[in-house]
Amino acid sequence: MPLDFDKMSLKEMRDLRAKLERAINSYEDRKRREALAAVEEAARQHGFNLAELTGAKTRRAGTVAPKYANPDDPTVTWTGRGRKPRWITEYLAKGKSLEDLAI
Repeated sequence: MPLDFDKMSLKEMRDLRAKLERAINSYEDRKRREALAAVEEAARQHGFNLAELTGAKTRRAGTVAPKYANPDDPTVTWTGRGRKPRWITEYLAKGKSLEDLAI
């Protein structure tokens, strides 16, 4: 069915564009997954995993143990990674040391 864009409203054309974008993205994602699965299978058939062949480092799964605890509420902790929580910033602003909060 040919589309007559001259007879379509702007909203209809934008809706069509959004549907087309979703369809393209879905197709590309599916093809990417299929290609990756084929490459992983080929690596397995040769006795390797994909990370070994590409030199990619595997991510370690798991959680990071907390390093610091809030003195007012010891159940509130921080691992020392990422942005400092407000309670740490306020504690340090009082001139105290981060080592004082170490677990």
